Amino acid sequence: MTALLEELKQMVIEGKAPEASALVQKALEAKMAPTTIIDEALIPAMNVVGGQFETGEYCLPEMMLSARAMQASMKLLEPVLASAGVRPAATVVLGTVKGDLHDIGKNLVGTIMSGAGFKVVDLGANVSPEKFVEAVKTHHANMVGMSAMLTTTLPMMDSTVRALTEAGVRGQVKVLIGGAAANQSYATKIGADGYASDAGVSTKVARALLGLGA
Repeated sequence: MTALLEELKQMVIEGKAPEASALVQKALEAKMAPTTIIDEALIPAMNVVGGQFETGEYCLPEMMLSARAMQASMKLLEPVLASAGVRPAATVVLGTVKGDLHDIGKNLVGTIMSGAGFKVVDLGANVSPEKFVEAVKTHHANMVGMSAMLTTTLPMMDSTVRALTEAGVRGQVKVLIGGAAANQSYATKIGADGYASDAGVSTKVARALLGLGA
């Protein structure tokens, strides 16, 4: 890894968005490939942040700052990727289920997945099963990611899985659930394909479910 990419990685880990953006711009001006910037600096940075979050070394505010630095970096990289015809690794439809307005964790997941090469279709919060189904059909999604922070909204995850099945699209998508109210036991119960305990591991689980490797 070049010194420039190492510095960019560190700025993302430290959550310094302006500095990260400036380094991405410098890398692009040096004719560095956007995929190299992502693969060798941004993704490794978020892997570090995710690990620190899991161990408790980082709390939510620190992780959000890192995610914003990643988001600022991707804002510069996405147009370059698009013009170069670089296709996303997969398309993920993401949303907080109907009846639940919490979106901080879901937003973090979206930012991290976007930086990891996924096309993220963020439906926001309070998303009905029908809206998930519609988005899967419209965007030819490979994965549905659902979040629930309230135990009272957990049944909407089950309803969404059922709606995907009834619409005939369950077979084309992997279903990943997360949020404070969810757990692996509930994922198994409703027939979801996986569970992510926090935003830091979401991309790792998603890539495994989609057969994309580590």
